[in-house]
Amino acid sequence: MKNGKIIVFSAPSGSGKTTIVHYLMSQIKNLHFSISATSRTARGNEINGKDYFFLTPDEFRAKIQNNEFIEFEEVYTNKFYGTLKTQVENQLQRGENVVLDIDVKGGINIKHLYKEKALTVFIQPPDIETLRNRLLKRGTDSIEVINNRIEKAEYEITFASQFDKIIINDILENAQTEALNIVRKFLNEA
Repeated sequence: MKNGKIIVFSAPSGSGKTTIVHYLMSQIKNLHFSISATSRTARGNEINGKDYFFLTPDEFRAKIQNNEFIEFEEVYTNKFYGTLKTQVENQLQRGENVVLDIDVKGGINIKHLYKEKALTVFIQPPDIETLRNRLLKRGTDSIEVINNRIEKAEYEITFASQFDKIIINDILENAQTEALNIVRKFLNEA
């Protein structure tokens, strides 16, 4: 059995990354999410080992010390998110193509680690004003949170050139088609 490959999607909040990833998952059979680890508590009906691997902050730190993550981030104090090496390696060995929906620094780290076995794709809004309008239309965040997301987006966009591909999501259907073509080409390469 042939080992799988890794496809990383990164983008500022509101760029349409999750929508594009879900579209790809519906179009390509052998794409599988990697289950992330987090130190936050489970919400609602979330199940350990299905939605996330739920760890205490101390367990998460111990795994960091043991170099068990291919990428991780402390989003807030004691609120960690990360991708476990064993999870991804097991999926790759089963021949699964693994999709990671992660922050830009994590995406860059994975490219350095997996080189040609990984495709990194940056989803970029056409401009900051469009991004601001998308976040406002969601109606889920306060103006303060939106301003923080815009500031973070401006920072994240500075890393776009370090990704294999940049897709500008101006018209969603076009961005989805472009992403589909890029991923299919990558998966069909030897």
